[in-house]
Amino acid sequence: MKFNATLLASLIISIVTLSCYKEEEVPVIIDFEYIQPESYTVPVDLTLVNRTSGADFYRWTFEGASPTTSDDKNPGTISYDKAGTYTIKLEAWNDTQRNTKEITFTLDSAVNVAFDVAVQVNDFVPATVKITNRTRGASSYEWTFEGGTPATSTEMNPPDVRFDSPGEHTIQLRVSNGREFFSSSKTIVLKPAMAIDFSIIPSFEDEDYEAPLTANLQNSTISALRYAWSATGGVIDNTTAENTTIYFENPGTYTVTLQTENDKDVQTIQRTITVKPNTNLYIMEDVKLAISAGHTASGSFYSTKLRQVLKKGDVTAENGSLVDIVFFGINSSFSYSRFISPDSASKYSFPAIPGATHTAFINTLESSAISFSETQFDAMMNDTPLQPIDIKSNDSKISFFNSTVVPRVVLFETGDGRKGAIKVKSFVADGSQSYILLDIKVQKLKR
Repeated sequence: MKFNATLLASLIISIVTLSCYKEEEVPVIIDFEYIQPESYTVPVDLTLVNRTSGADFYRWTFEGASPTTSDDKNPGTISYDKAGTYTIKLEAWNDTQRNTKEITFTLDSAVNVAFDVAVQVNDFVPATVKITNRTRGASSYEWTFEGGTPATSTEMNPPDVRFDSPGEHTIQLRVSNGREFFSSSKTIVLKPAMAIDFSIIPSFEDEDYEAPLTANLQNSTISALRYAWSATGGVIDNTTAENTTIYFENPGTYTVTLQTENDKDVQTIQRTITVKPNTNLYIMEDVKLAISAGHTASGSFYSTKLRQVLKKGDVTAENGSLVDIVFFGINSSFSYSRFISPDSASKYSFPAIPGATHTAFINTLESSAISFSETQFDAMMNDTPLQPIDIKSNDSKISFFNSTVVPRVVLFETGDGRKGAIKVKSFVADGSQSYILLDIKVQKLKR
């Protein structure tokens, strides 16, 4: 049999060619992943890392993402804006092989924590707070009510919360979307519960509690909204004001009542005041008036209307007319002492008193026709003993006294017609700070 050389050559070439083809086939191995995002709460951006080998062609499918597909080997970053479970699919191939891989993951809802608090009725304790939850995207709730009842809640819409103590209270909401937590808080400030109280404070002119008397009704109630005043006598200026005044024409014992409300509570309290009969006499005790050298530091002027000693720097254009007694003592020996009229102050080494008035004095009763003893002074409980005395006509002018007669009684009459008596109780020698100690009884200004 004749060997066909041509056929044999063709067979050898085919075998060699097939053998070479099988050796060059490349497998497709898919390997990709996404880099863990900082949060799985949408919106989320995922960055893909492709380590696939052996492929020449790629087809990505991104369910629910933007973009939805890609033919790039490395598609980079894809974005999701809605919560859900999604699949990323990669098909990769070459001329001889094709492979597929999928990754499935879940993205969580976006969470917006928001709630409103509303204090019911008003912000006085006890207070009830209504909470309206406006949170979106959460699946669980943890409420904390600082100082409240209840103290906590896990309900989406918690019950009303009661607060019994005043001050700041924090309401906090912590929510989760299943994987992450989010929180928000609000602070409310509550006022104390209503506590009623008031005082009856006589006016400066009526500190002796004598009729006629005007008093301030000084309200110290806390957390009230409305007030109602009443009394068993007297005239209240404004019965619904927070603070007001009351006038008593006659002596007696009176009861003043205050009722308060704040839409949660009503309270009532009473105070009594005893108004004494009118003596028409003010009594001032232990007044210290300095010699002229101590006028600046201690004061040599006195106002019976203010019931106050005035030093040099205290006298102004506004109060100068209220000064009605000036003491002049030449030195600590009190060898030449007298009370002088305010309008004569500049004649005795004192500065002129602005708006000064005239006061008549009987400095030395022993050299006058008037008799008024220490015993009479001490026994004088009303102005009756002063009424008949003609002080102005018996003004002792420039007469002086010294410290040899103690106590000494001096009579005076102010420019507005009020009569009074001074009892000098002692002469205290202390160099330039020497002073006299005295009591004063003076008629009231008629009202």
